[in-house]
Amino acid sequence: MSELLEVNNLTMNFKGLKAVSDFSVKLKENMIYGLIGTNGAGKTTVINMLSGVLKPSSGTVFFNGENITGLRPDKIAKKGILRTYQNLRLFKKASALQNVIIGAQMHKSYNNIEAIFDLSRFRNEEKELEASAMAMLRILGIENYAKERADSLPYGAQRKLEIARILAASPRILLLDEPAAGMNPQESVELVRMIKHIQEEFKLTILLIEHDMKVVMGLCEFIYVMATGQIIAQGEPQVVRDDPKVIEAYLGRTRKDV
Repeated sequence: MSELLEVNNLTMNFKGLKAVSDFSVKLKENMIYGLIGTNGAGKTTVINMLSGVLKPSSGTVFFNGENITGLRPDKIAKKGILRTYQNLRLFKKASALQNVIIGAQMHKSYNNIEAIFDLSRFRNEEKELEASAMAMLRILGIENYAKERADSLPYGAQRKLEIARILAASPRILLLDEPAAGMNPQESVELVRMIKHIQEEFKLTILLIEHDMKVVMGLCEFIYVMATGQIIAQGEPQVVRDDPKVIEAYLGRTRKDV
C-alpha cells in the first residue's frame, strides 16, 4: 500500500501558544487510522489544518505526492480530502436527499447558464446526481428519510446523513471528527459497522478522532496519540493501549499503579 497523505512537522501557533507542534504522520491507502488524546491535545486543530480551515504556522502536507499545504478548504475538498465536524453541519431545512445532492454537486460539469436555462446537460446530470444520492442513502440505511427535512431526522440518522453527503463528493480521505459524539451505545455499535462498510465499499483512507475507545478499538488499524499538541505514542491498537505514556496521559498515573 502506498502512502496517500504525508504530514511533516506540522505546527500551529495561536498568539505565541503552540497548539500543535511538529505533528508528522503517514497515511496509507485503504486503511482506518485513529487520532486520540485528552481534551485540548490538539486533535481538532490537526484536522482543521489538514482540511484547510487553518493555515499551518509551519510544516508541510503532501496528498498523493502534491504539496497542498495552506490551500483553501474548497481546493482541498475537490482534491479528495473531506471532513465532518463535531457539530453537525447539515442544510437543516432541505430534505435528506437534497443534502446528499449538494455534496455530489462538488464535481458537477454543467455551468450556471445551463442551469438557469434548464438545458439538457443540466437536466441529465441532475437526474444522475439524484440517482447517485439515493444510492448513497441506501448504502447508509437511511433511504426512508429521503424526503424528510434534515432537522427532523433522529440524531443517529443525521450523523449518517452528514457522512452520506460527504461520500457523495467522492473523497479519497475521510476525516471524521468525533462521529460518535452524542450517540447512545446502540447507535455507536451501528456507527462502527457503517464506517467499516463504507471504508470497504469505497476503498477510503479514514482518519478518525474519537473519545469513545470502544469505537476506536473496534475500527482503527493504527492509532496516533496526542498530548499537549504532540504525538506521544503510535502503533497498532493493542500496542497503544498498553503504552505507559498513553496510560499516564489518560489516567494521570503509571501502568504499575493501574
